[in-house]
This record gives sequence, C-alpha cells and structure tokens, in this order.
Amino acid sequence: MKRLIVFFLTMLLFVCNFSHLHAKASENSDEFNPTEVAMHHIKDSHQFDIWGNNVLFLPIILWTENGLVTFSSKDFHCDDSGQVVVEKKGMKFIKFHEKIYYAYTQKNANGEYISNTPNVVNLDENHHPMNQAPWDFSVTKNVFSMWMSLLVLILIFITAGNYYKSNKYNGVPKGIASVVEPVIVFIRDQVAIPNIGLKNYRKYMPYLLTVFFFIWLNNLMGIIPFFPFGANVTGNIAVTFTLAIITLIITTISGNKNYWKHIFWAPGVPVPMKIFLAPIEVIGMFTKPFSLMVRLFANITAGHIIIISLVSLIFIFKTYMVAPASIVAVVFISMIEILVTALQAYIFTTLSALYFGNATEEHHEQHHENH
Repeated sequence: MKRLIVFFLTMLLFVCNFSHLHAKASENSDEFNPTEVAMHHIKDSHQFDIWGNNVLFLPIILWTENGLVTFSSKDFHCDDSGQVVVEKKGMKFIKFHEKIYYAYTQKNANGEYISNTPNVVNLDENHHPMNQAPWDFSVTKNVFSMWMSLLVLILIFITAGNYYKSNKYNGVPKGIASVVEPVIVFIRDQVAIPNIGLKNYRKYMPYLLTVFFFIWLNNLMGIIPFFPFGANVTGNIAVTFTLAIITLIITTISGNKNYWKHIFWAPGVPVPMKIFLAPIEVIGMFTKPFSLMVRLFANITAGHIIIISLVSLIFIFKTYMVAPASIVAVVFISMIEILVTALQAYIFTTLSALYFGNATEEHHEQHHENH
C-alpha cells in the first residue's frame, strides 16, 4: 500500500511538473497543442528541465569547418526556434527543434555564412531548415542518461562480483546479488540455452545480459518523471537501430556453413524454388533486426505518448475537474508500463538469442538419414 501511495505521489509530481512546463510554453502561445507538447517530451534535448526555472544545461560539442567548437547550451537561453544566435570562432549557430545549424545558409568570399533573407533560419516549403549543419557530438539528455545507466550497471555488477569473491558468500546470494543472480539464471536457462543450445550459449551470454539490462534499466529510468531520469533513450530510433545492428553483425559473423546454405541454396526443394527463395532469405536477414528496432522504439514511444496525452486532457478541457480521472488513468498506464519495461527487454533479448541459434545450428541431415 505504501509503495502504491509513493507511486501515486510520483505521478502527481509529474503532472505538476508537466503543468509548469506547459505554462512556460504557453507564454509564447495562446493555444495548447498536445501533439507539439508530446513530441517535445519524447525527443532528445540539449538540456534537462529539472523543476520550475531550474535547468541543467549540457555541453554542445561541434566539429565545424574551423575545427572543434564547444560551448554550453545555456548560450541559447532555452530557445529552440532558431532565433537566438551564438557566435563562436567567427561562426554563428542556432538551435532549431533541438538540432544545431549554422545561422545562415550561404558563404561569402571570406568563408562567412550569409543569408539573402532577414531570417537566421531558412525553411523550405515543408518547414524543414535549409541551413547547413555541423557535425554534432553534443552530450544530449539521452547521452547523459545512457552514461548514467552504464555507470549504474557497472556499480551493480562490480558490487555483486565483489560479494561473490568475498568471504561473506556462503552459497546463498544476499544484497544486490540476490536481485541480479535470478535474472542472470533466467536469461541463461530460459533464453540462451533453449534458443542457442548448450554447446554455444556461453559465448553469447555477455551480449545477451548486457542488452537485457541496458534496455530494462533505460526503460525504467524513462518512466521516472523527474531529474535525473525521464529521458526517452529506448524510444530513440538511433539507439534501437544501433542495438539491432549489433545483433545483425553478431548473427552474420556467427553464421556457419549450414546457415548460409539455407539462405542462398535452401536444401530439400527444387532448383527453381531455391532460386526463388534465395532473395527472400537475404531480405529476411535485414527484416529481422529491422523488426527488433521498430518494435522496441514503437512500444516505448507509444507508452510515453499515451501518458502525456492523458495528462494533456486537463489542458484540453481547460479545467482541473478532469485532473483526478486523468491522474488515475496515468497511474494505471504507468503500472502497465513497468511491466512493459521488462517485457520489451525480454523480447529483444529472446529474439536476438533465437537469431544466434539459427546462425549456429548444426546440420541435421545425417540424423534424418539414420532414421
């Protein structure tokens, strides 16, 4: 009961913080736009909104035509519309929808960026900036959260490892080890061994455990609505794309002769069918990790959008009479999201293990002949 009350108060804190951020956004706009607010909350950012006017400004690191340029996102004064210009090393920069651009689109004879219009950000007919952009290696909110999650995981496993090495360990795990060990055993016995097999599962366990704990922890951190949490790491397509690419690379490298034979020259079917199936199997090599990427991205992003949409009902109807029902709905969805955080980590890990198992599966033709 106490945990439920704490969770309810946390959601209430989220609604209050959301209300304040909406109030700040409303200073420049008379009409509430739930779509814009939702997209603002799920996308990456160069700053952390802590509470009220308290903001953690993150470093901006750019590689430009004049070399490395670094400065604080504070120099943009929280502007995201491209109106505030920051000048560094003779170059001018703007921030538009959380992306850094040169303030002007063309260069003069001196190599300085100029513009034929009075606007520092020039948009095409689709409202996309035409300004050139430098290489951006900034520490954004997602990057900050990933680093923090990695530090947490390192501390957890170093602490658990030291416990097992110490004299305190008597065969029964205690403390943080009592939490970590059942999860590791579950991934080994229910994910790795059934999908990969006893012969090959060990060499894939480090990756499977890493990807499971990384996704699970970042999912959990993403639904905590206050600093230093709340970043939508696994709801960022670049993050899920990278994880899916790693799974693809491991699968491709692990593929044995039998695996590649089934892809390019399927056994047991007529030659015309072999030729027909080959391109389908090749396409399947890429659609499998693609599904991993989209599934994780879509499910996590959808959860954030649903919660924000429910809170937005208060501002759409412009009355706090809706607040009790909205908060109850947010609490209910958030409890489901807690389950989804582990479920999505489990699905990604299980499917990765399944792909590894398919790539390393031994040839069974001789076995069938013996029968």
